[in-house]
Amino acid sequence: MMFARLPRPPRALVRGAVTAGALAAVLALAACASPSSRFYTLGADASGSAAPVVARTSAAPALLIEVAPIDVPPQVAKSQLVVQTGPTQVKVLEEERWASLPGDEIRRALSTSLTQQLGTIDVYGTAHPDATPVYRVSMNVQRFESWPGSHALIDAVWSVRAVRSNAVMTCRSVVNETVSGGYDALVDGHRRALQQITGQIATAVQAMAAAAPRGATSTSSSSGKEAAVAVPACPVAGATTTAAGG
Repeated sequence: MMFARLPRPPRALVRGAVTAGALAAVLALAACASPSSRFYTLGADASGSAAPVVARTSAAPALLIEVAPIDVPPQVAKSQLVVQTGPTQVKVLEEERWASLPGDEIRRALSTSLTQQLGTIDVYGTAHPDATPVYRVSMNVQRFESWPGSHALIDAVWSVRAVRSNAVMTCRSVVNETVSGGYDALVDGHRRALQQITGQIATAVQAMAAAAPRGATSTSSSSGKEAAVAVPACPVAGATTTAAGG
């Protein structure tokens, strides 16, 4: 049986196919070698340790907290890290990103640390017992500055309010943490700054709870009037303080 021999493809066509294949391989390798994004969180400190944890029991906590959503400046409310390159200039880093938006990162870290330090739970957005006092924590971040190799700064106005009461404490905290080079160190500086502010807020909640009238509940008194609550001084040394109550 005779078989017809197929004609060979022109050499130019073969060279073109080889060149196209090589080009595709180079492009694939280039895509694999492109920088990948790195993600950062404020949820734990650099050593992996958390804030001191209060021993927990089956008993209900003596107080509850509500950590409201956090406001941050619009220029840093991005998934990307935004760093200062000068007094009036910033740079948006496409490959260096937050695990979630900065406001969410701050709120989550604040809530976790406060519940650990106070031995309580964050009931924001959930039902809770009326008989247990609740303290609402609000924060407005005025400045969230990242200076690589220099410092991380958080300037925040925050308040602690006794829910269903006229007692509210408003304070301002400005914390500046020195950092070394690298973005890990920069994020860790913000984490340390936030831990300092969290400690001040925890102290404020404890002071508010201690100043509450003995035997008072979160409901109105029998006279139909809210119980007067003395508001202690803000625990931030040298801070701007506004206290309302009683």
